[in-house]
Amino acid sequence: MTLTRRRLAAVLAGMLVLLFACQTTPTGRRQLNLFPDEQVAEMGQTAFAQMKQKTPPAQGDPASKYIQCVAQSVVQVVRKPKGGGQWDVSVFADDQVNAFALPGGGIGIYTGILKAARTPDQLAAVIGHEIAHVQAEHANARLSTQYATEAGLGLIQAIAGGGGGEGGNVMALLGLGAQVGILLPFSRAQESEADIIGLEYMARAGYDPRQAVNLWQNMARVGGSGPPAFLSTHPSSEQRMENLNKHTPKALELYRQAQAQGRKPNCTPPR
Repeated sequence: MTLTRRRLAAVLAGMLVLLFACQTTPTGRRQLNLFPDEQVAEMGQTAFAQMKQKTPPAQGDPASKYIQCVAQSVVQVVRKPKGGGQWDVSVFADDQVNAFALPGGGIGIYTGILKAARTPDQLAAVIGHEIAHVQAEHANARLSTQYATEAGLGLIQAIAGGGGGEGGNVMALLGLGAQVGILLPFSRAQESEADIIGLEYMARAGYDPRQAVNLWQNMARVGGSGPPAFLSTHPSSEQRMENLNKHTPKALELYRQAQAQGRKPNCTPPR
């Protein structure tokens, strides 16, 4: 086989891999997922364990109890994390206006998020949005895109345990973002998708989805000299508000059904 034919065969093989690696998200959008779900979940669990070791979770104080209450009521209506594992909610006593969720079930919420999420419904919107990124496998898509566009040599080393400079990039791709000092925003398509799915999760948990718009408006006003860390990796825009308003009527139906079924969370915000 000549060199030209070998190159053509390699290109065609690569195209077939990319074709069969494309998967459909919960909203019907197609995305590239090259890595096994279980592998990405294991990576997320490792990253979350490292995060908790670096910043021990808070326990017992009113803010932590309240955040845990809201978070647990949301995760109860969501099936297990994509790829395996269990939902594991940790609250960090820190003024950062921030939260994240990782493949494998790790959910981290900073008490500073209460500066923007001023009601249980608004806090549920944050949590639903972050869980949606996990269930839609956005981390796998980002890892896959990074691998496909950069040949992935450093990425593969980091996944295999080589660490080095790529370790932080992998953690950011998984969803830790600002927590590791590397800002890798989700794409607009992924953000919009997380908004839509997150509305459904909070509504099914018994929280008013109309409060999601108020949350993002609060986010835009919080931050003082700069945007809160949450917005550094979760860009807000008028288009986001329009997207939320467009999908709120459907979510309201789910909310009313949840209320009629007796799903009325009773989580008291700290004074």
